[in-house]
Amino acid sequence: MKRISEYSSIDKEELKRELSASYDKACENIEFVELVNKLKLKKEDSLTYTSKLLRSVSELHNCKNCKSLSTCKNSSKGYYIYPVKYGNMLYFENIACKKLLKSMEQEKKKTKIYLEPLEIQNASMKNIDITDKKREKLIKAVNKFYKDYQTNKNIKGLYVHGSFGAGKTYIIAALFNALAQDGNKALIIYYPEMLRLLKSSFQSNYEELMDSIKNSDLLLIDDIGAESITSWSRDEVLGTILQYRMDNKLSTFFTSNLDINELEIHLRETNNNIDSVKARRIIERIKQLTNDVEIISKNRRV
Repeated sequence: MKRISEYSSIDKEELKRELSASYDKACENIEFVELVNKLKLKKEDSLTYTSKLLRSVSELHNCKNCKSLSTCKNSSKGYYIYPVKYGNMLYFENIACKKLLKSMEQEKKKTKIYLEPLEIQNASMKNIDITDKKREKLIKAVNKFYKDYQTNKNIKGLYVHGSFGAGKTYIIAALFNALAQDGNKALIIYYPEMLRLLKSSFQSNYEELMDSIKNSDLLLIDDIGAESITSWSRDEVLGTILQYRMDNKLSTFFTSNLDINELEIHLRETNNNIDSVKARRIIERIKQLTNDVEIISKNRRV
């Protein structure tokens, strides 16, 4: 399929006419018009989003008439996609419906390696505070990744480090939620808890858990550097995951309170033994997988 920039001037005019005709047809749907008006979108800014806006309208309509989660007609059960203006771009996010949220609150979930607080599960680009200039670099990096990932899945993730409670995990989770609505499998793992679960699963589903981590389209290893180091956790778990994802060019993200040099020092010592070579090997893999972004901001958890 051609990119728009590859079309000749005649092709571009024809494409514009086709998009305009599709948009005009969609405007016969009152709910579509109401959504466009609510977003304050001009026609020329909406043309390329017509099909996704229609999908959003359809899923919102389904939610209005839904009686239970079991009868959900949307593409992702318990969710609807919704457009969000963020800067000069339009994102489509998976939003949990009221019935799903109620169900999540009422039922205790089985422990999963990617279990995070409800706030993180429902992280949204629209709720990111863009007024904090200290987070501007990270937000720009996230926006760039979102845009680039639409055309190239084999791109570097981010190693996000900085002050405690600055919103590192929330911002990456919001990015993952936005990309997941396009069918990408996004996995967030709290690293210290993941190690505990893997260790306890040796006699049951260790390989299954490792495979899910290694093969996820998008992976966030959250709070690396907060764990107690052993040669097993560093070399057999982390090293294996990173090597696999590096070989298969899978986008990988990290959050940490340690910068990359501090993390290397942390990874050196295991059970009173120091192994600088193996620590350096892990750091080099992280550098191959990510771009470094520092964020120093106020603690939003207090």
